[in-house]
Formats: sequence, C-alpha cells, structure tokens
Amino acid sequence: MEEFQQYTPRTGTRSVKWDLIEDFYQDKDVLPMWVADMDFKTPQAVTDALTSRVEHGIFGYTIPDQDVKESITGWLHDRHGWETETDWITFSPGVIPSLHMIIQSLTEIGDNVLIQTPVYPPFYSVVKDHGRHIVKNPLLHKEDRYEIDFEDFENKIKDNQVTMFILCNPHNPVGRVWTKQELEEMSRICRKHGVKIAADEIHADLILPPNKHIPIASLSEETNQQTVTCLSPTKTFNLAGLQASYVITANKEDKKKLDKHFKNQGMMMLNTLGITAMEAAYTHGSDWVDALTEVLKEHRDYVIQRLENETGSVRALPIEGTYLLWLDCSQMGLSQTELKKFMQKEARVGLNDGASFGEEGRGFMRLNLAAPMSTLEEGVTRIIKAVQTFEQS
Repeated sequence: MEEFQQYTPRTGTRSVKWDLIEDFYQDKDVLPMWVADMDFKTPQAVTDALTSRVEHGIFGYTIPDQDVKESITGWLHDRHGWETETDWITFSPGVIPSLHMIIQSLTEIGDNVLIQTPVYPPFYSVVKDHGRHIVKNPLLHKEDRYEIDFEDFENKIKDNQVTMFILCNPHNPVGRVWTKQELEEMSRICRKHGVKIAADEIHADLILPPNKHIPIASLSEETNQQTVTCLSPTKTFNLAGLQASYVITANKEDKKKLDKHFKNQGMMMLNTLGITAMEAAYTHGSDWVDALTEVLKEHRDYVIQRLENETGSVRALPIEGTYLLWLDCSQMGLSQTELKKFMQKEARVGLNDGASFGEEGRGFMRLNLAAPMSTLEEGVTRIIKAVQTFEQS
C-alpha cells in the first residue's frame, strides 16, 4: 500500500492534468483532480519491461504477436471469468477511436443510438459526429444510487427503432457496476429488438470490493454475438499516454466490418512501447491491481465520511467502481456556472463539470480519487473549507 502514498511530481512531464493548470483555470494554485489518469506509478514489472525494451534501442514496426494476444485472453479469463479467443481481438490506439469505428462500421447514417445519461462526454460526439442520432435513457437517481429505468429503456428502443446501445460498465461518472440481473435485462431487451451493444468496459478492472465486474458479452453466446467490447490496460495501470487498447468481437461478420474500417483509417498497428507495457501489465500486474482497488476503496470512504461529517450541502455517492467520485452539490442551490466558478475560485480545485456529462449532471462535479492521500486530503480540505464558508454566509 505504501507505493500508492508516495508523491511523484508530474509537472514538467507534459502532463495534461498538471502542466495545463494555468491554461485551464487561469490560476497556477488550483489543485487538479479531474482528468482520468492516476497520480500513481505503474507497476514495477511494467517499468522494467519498458526499460529493457528502450535499452534495445531500435523501435521499428512492431507486431502484437500471439504472446501479447494470449496475455489479453489470459487476463480476461483470470480476472473476469470470460473465455475469449485471440482471433476476436482488434487492436486500437484507444477506446474512443474504437467507438468511432464501431459506430461507423456497424450502424448507418441516420440511425438512432441509445446512451444512458449522465455519461462520459465522448459518447455524445461519437454518435453525433457521424450523422447518427442520440436517444437518451436517463438513469434514475435514487438518493445515493443510480438505477436503470428498464421500461423507458425498452420504450425508447421500440419508439425510435434504435440500432445500437452504448453501454458504460462500470459507469462513468456515476460509478455503478451493473449487476448480472441488470445486464441480463438490458441484453434481453436488445436481443428482442435486434439492437447491437457497444460495451465500453475500460474501467472493468477498477472494481471496489466487494463488487464484481461481469462483461456483458460473457452472459451467453447470444449476447456475445450481439456485443462489441472495448477494453484497455491504460486506465487500470496508468498507461494512457502509451495509447494501447483493443476491441473484442466474437461475431465474425461484425469483426470483418470493423477490421475493414480500422484498415481504411490507417489504424493497423500499435506503438512499440504500448505493446510492451500491455503484455507486462497483463502478465504480472494482478497483485498490484488488487492492492490498488483496496486503496481506492479507502480513498472513497475517506471522502464520503469527511463530506458527510463536515458539510451539509455536498455529498459523495458511494461508487462501486472506477476512481472517479460523483459529488452531489445540488443542495448548495447554485447554478452550474456558479458551481464551477465556486470550485475553481473558492475551493481552488480543478474538478470535472457535471453538466459536461449531460443535462442530468447539473448540480454535480466529478473528483479523481487516484492520488496519494496527501493530495486527496489537501483537495478535500479545500472543498470543505470553502463549502463551510458558503454555508455560514
């Protein structure tokens, strides 16, 4: 656990989170707790593999060979009980590029695509940018938990002739890890109406105990054939800058269409160091992830308890997965513009604007937990002091 509490300065590394503070907030003293990467070093086994590869000194065209593919299928089997095959894998520089490719290759211009809001902002653009239309199935906010409105889910699919559903599991930003029963019901409705599922499961390994991630494609062969799953080690092992991800597609016709689209866009190869890091992480990183998720659980509980004990108008939802905490600030009675300004100017913390996840995110902000406790404590204390002053005014 000690390795997760060591502070490593990131300024001067061209870090989006740390080196663009003044550009984003016009204040170099704002503490950045927004963008979804971690302030933890990647596992030593990954660093060692990268160091060894760098010392070789030649970085020509590099293939993700059978060993790399088997590190992926082995990880999915050992971590999630999901039996996959290496020829189901399509490599990609990232989940967002993958979603763009999926929308373009497996839907048609003018099609309607269902998303569950509030949700990760690129879900909107990957649909709208390609002439498809968004249909929203808003999640139901019930006190400290979000649930799926299944009646609305099916009605929206029927009434709008939806052809694809983009699933976020674990859900970003609300932190739900969908249960087997919830996944089965979504899959049943999609099968009934001929709807393909594009599953963004990039946070699949970041599950806070005792919750468990279930890949929706693992439910049954029928669901497997209707689903395309996007995954990556980059969130899990803090490798986002190496841009290495993959898509799992069991349906041969869908994979053929998807691979053709990737090829047409010139996305046929990963970078050398991304391949090296992926294999090392999936081969040697299991114990590190177990330790990480315990730390994230402790950090989640710390923030929840402090906000509950020391403020009356801001609370954190008890997320089940991811390292992104959804803060309910609605009791402050501020407009979203005022709330953003308050967190930036009064609390001096850089958080994600809840409204960027959709209208349903108004009154919320998103906070990144994945930092040493010293950083987290400083950020939470800043928020609490500012809120206490606001409440007393």
